[in-house]
Amino acid sequence: MRFEVLGRLVVRSSDGEVVGVPETRVRALLADLLTVSGRPLSVDRLVDDLWDTPPARPAAAVQTRVWRLRRALEAAEPGGRSLVVSGPAGYRLDVPREVIDAHRFEDLLTRAREDGDLARRVALLEEALGLWRGPAYADFGDEAFVLPEVRRLTELRMLALEESAEARLALGEHGPLVGELAVLVAEHPLRERLRAAHIRALYASGRQSEALENHRDLSERLRGELGVDPSPELVDLQRAILAQDPALEPRRRDEPPNR
Repeated sequence: MRFEVLGRLVVRSSDGEVVGVPETRVRALLADLLTVSGRPLSVDRLVDDLWDTPPARPAAAVQTRVWRLRRALEAAEPGGRSLVVSGPAGYRLDVPREVIDAHRFEDLLTRAREDGDLARRVALLEEALGLWRGPAYADFGDEAFVLPEVRRLTELRMLALEESAEARLALGEHGPLVGELAVLVAEHPLRERLRAAHIRALYASGRQSEALENHRDLSERLRGELGVDPSPELVDLQRAILAQDPALEPRRRDEPPNR
């Protein structure tokens, strides 16, 4: 059984078939269990998360939803019901780490950060980012119980995008990055690391005036919207562009990255 949360919640059997999980509250129960990575959730916590107004018999109401979830998993694969475990501390989802796409994403990100080869790092980051089908837990995005995990995963995704951009710049892929990063910058105009990668891609593509204009735009936004000055790294980047520092020149594709 596989569980996908990097987008709408999807459950798949081992042969890739989508598993039907009926009833919104049963799906919410599954989402809640997935957010805590195998840790148990108490009945009280589940009642708070799944009901605006507590049911008359909270424990029985939770037990009914657990039974329906187990039935759906068992119908998909023999033994599926055993994945939802009950104990003194509550209910938990007992599945290997690798069957949840969010965990696979994190593991690939860790591997990429540990790999010293730029090309392999980019490949790992692209594989990790390819797991995303939309916002995490998209069909429960307004529920309070998923928000901390959604924020954490979303930030990790942005970091992966920034790290991929920096690695690709080091490999001389500034041309395609100009357009790709422009879309992300429009969505996240105050992320300094993302903007710096876009500015470097513009400069490496021979668009120095646009790079400087983007730098000015970011500086003004930071001061006007956040009340902060650009980071020392951004100041140094502006100076390097004005001085046409050779270190900013794009690398040829056939040139080793540790020139």
